Amino acid sequence: MQFRFLKAISLATFPYHRFISPVLLLCMVLPGRLFAAAPALDFSKAIIVNASDKSETETAAIQMFIEEVMARSIVRLREQAPANVPQIVVGTRSSIMKQQAYAKWITAQADSRPDGFTISLVDGNSAAPKLLVLGNDSRGLLFGIGYVLRKSSFAKGKISIPLSIPVTTAPAVPIRGHQLGYRPKVNSYDGFTVQMWEQYIRDLAVFGTNAIELMAPFTDDDSDSPMFPLPQKEMLVEMSGLLKKYGLDAWIWYPLMHGDYSKKEVIERSLQENDSIFRSMPKLDAVFVPGGDPGKQDPDVLFKHLERQLKLLHKYHPKAQIWMSPQGYNAEWMDKFIRIMKGKPKALTGIVHGPWTRMDADSLRKIIPAEYPIRRYPDITHNIDAQYYVPDWDFAYTVTENRESINPRPLDQQTIYKAVDPASFEGFISYSEGVNDDVNKIIWSGLGWNRDTPVIDILRDYSRYFIGSQYTDDFAQGLLSLEQNWRKALLTNQGVYSHHAIFQALEKNASPAVKLNWRFQMALYRSYYDAYTRSRLVYENHLEDAALSALRGASQTGSLQAMQKARNLLARATEERVSPDWRQRVFELAEALFQSIRMQLSVSKYHAIATIRGANLDLVDSPLNNRFWLEKQFDRIKEMKDEAKRIQEIQQLLDWENPGPGGFYDDLGNPDHQRHLVLHDNYAKDPNSFHSVFAGLPGGYSLEMDRIRQWRVSWKTYMQTIYGLPLQLRYENLDPGAEYQVKVTYIEDIPLKLTANNGIVVHDFVMPEFDPRPLVFDVPARATQNGTLTLNWQIDPNGDGPGRGCSVAEVWLIKKNAKP
Repeated sequence: MQFRFLKAISLATFPYHRFISPVLLLCMVLPGRLFAAAPALDFSKAIIVNASDKSETETAAIQMFIEEVMARSIVRLREQAPANVPQIVVGTRSSIMKQQAYAKWITAQADSRPDGFTISLVDGNSAAPKLLVLGNDSRGLLFGIGYVLRKSSFAKGKISIPLSIPVTTAPAVPIRGHQLGYRPKVNSYDGFTVQMWEQYIRDLAVFGTNAIELMAPFTDDDSDSPMFPLPQKEMLVEMSGLLKKYGLDAWIWYPLMHGDYSKKEVIERSLQENDSIFRSMPKLDAVFVPGGDPGKQDPDVLFKHLERQLKLLHKYHPKAQIWMSPQGYNAEWMDKFIRIMKGKPKALTGIVHGPWTRMDADSLRKIIPAEYPIRRYPDITHNIDAQYYVPDWDFAYTVTENRESINPRPLDQQTIYKAVDPASFEGFISYSEGVNDDVNKIIWSGLGWNRDTPVIDILRDYSRYFIGSQYTDDFAQGLLSLEQNWRKALLTNQGVYSHHAIFQALEKNASPAVKLNWRFQMALYRSYYDAYTRSRLVYENHLEDAALSALRGASQTGSLQAMQKARNLLARATEERVSPDWRQRVFELAEALFQSIRMQLSVSKYHAIATIRGANLDLVDSPLNNRFWLEKQFDRIKEMKDEAKRIQEIQQLLDWENPGPGGFYDDLGNPDHQRHLVLHDNYAKDPNSFHSVFAGLPGGYSLEMDRIRQWRVSWKTYMQTIYGLPLQLRYENLDPGAEYQVKVTYIEDIPLKLTANNGIVVHDFVMPEFDPRPLVFDVPARATQNGTLTLNWQIDPNGDGPGRGCSVAEVWLIKKNAKP
């Protein structure tokens, strides 16, 4: 019934920026355990006094305040009322100082830091307290209003402002931004209307975001999406106008996509396009040109073009800047880039450290001349095969929730944020592909303001402001629990079920308005998905165990009967589904999220561009055991005419992981089954994996997924390194009188070389096949004569690309007959 109700609600009736009409939104008391609220003052009958200079940004900030209060309390702040009522006086330091009635309220020491603000309470013990929101500048007023909004509690007809509200503060870093790309590749943004963009930009501003990075219409994406409500260029103009309205910095991500920029016709075509884009944008403060990924250009060619581009940019935006990143560069191009930077190019304002940059951010800072600021471009949107992978992520999640799922990772984001020297960087603009990383955006914005803010405080503000004051702590703790669901092996993580029970209780008691809230829906979707995946993992492991038991009896029952019995047992995973109620709710919430926030969780149902781009609904039933691989082997073995040969082949299936007496097997990518792997640094020290191995997953695009689904579980995750770091396995206590073989399964299409110890060649460069198969090589006897062995895999340091490689899925060290 509830699902049908959600489907029946049209987006016209419930626009994103209000979810539901203000009267209906808060005419119901939100149930749930109350967070222990701090003492507060009642501002329900307050008037708002506009003491600003009424600039465009100040006017927009005050209008935002009035509308957001109305949406949460059904209280419209009046501008005139009897004198003896609470007042909320808003303005900038300069505008307030001009008005004698309010200037005397300013008691804080003069503060001119950009974006900063002061909140003061006057006559707090009287029946008519006054709240002063004082911005250091126009944008500071916007952020001061945002601070009041997220710290206050709202209910129907009620505004409560905590007595602890007074503060004088300014941000720690000057750039605190997020990339909002209106393009087909994203999991939700391409369906946003102008109203939805305005609301989302407001939401980010409330938490201190001061920069938004837009995207040029001409990138490596398709030129259209079935989700677009407006053409890309028109939406770019609208979004730039919104940033002008709210006084936020407007950046644009603008790769060089027209070909070889050493050619005159390419240069002219590109500049003509630039002219059209720059001229059309109401506000543009900076252009970010990635060196690669996409738009790869030789650094010498790129920097010459930046000079041309800057001249054109200043024609329409005289103070705009140009930044670039060396991402995607191979070693040769990185050397060229460093040489150019030592020459101090005049066209460039700053450098961006983004994904696939060949050195970590601190190392880059050391080689870039000090006059060039560096901002970070952190990937907060992807879970694996990414700049900041989820550490020790269970295989079951990698093949289901996959690379771009709803991923609140507050503690990981804090670790990532603090992994660099804060004094060396101007801030950040995050890489985002949609609303799946919404919580992570708020964490970064909060830490960008004050890096020592406890994560739980940011989450409580998030929950209070976006879900409701009744959920201040409960929902915040729920978001932390979703991150904990992704810790440790899923089979043994009992917390997944207890966390899900809490979310189900929240869901049961939530009002219709909260159930229609897309942020609430996203958390529920993740909780149901996690719980369903664990339930399937337990069940399908049980079925595979039963199937293998049937195969072990093949010599008694006959091979054909044993394989058919095993096949029937494995098929029960889909014929007799486990936890069908949880699965159904996952599908219902996917539909709700498409309606509420245009989230595209399926390629076929919701027009996602690929499963790897957030469409994990299509992966919800991905096999969590070796069923498909085993069935493929059964088909092959069945064609054999000789029964003894069939029995032999079945035994080989049963012995897949068996390295034989004195041997060892490692399933790389499985945290519980890779004891010989050399791990190097830990996640807290090296979240970008410059100096340590990390887990990967193959493919992900829809054309490849059907083939990958047929693979063994052990091939679907692997360990990898980047930028020339060798992937290493180390063995001790080997038999010094024995000879050994190494059997290895490679993943990815990058040639690998294997050496032992200090350079003893086991095999030269080998190109892996797409469909994995183990390869066997002899280990030279001198490599193991001391009873220890270190295996080193490396990629060609002179190969193309940024240095990705060393992807290894399985390793057997097999003991041959000992020497006499």
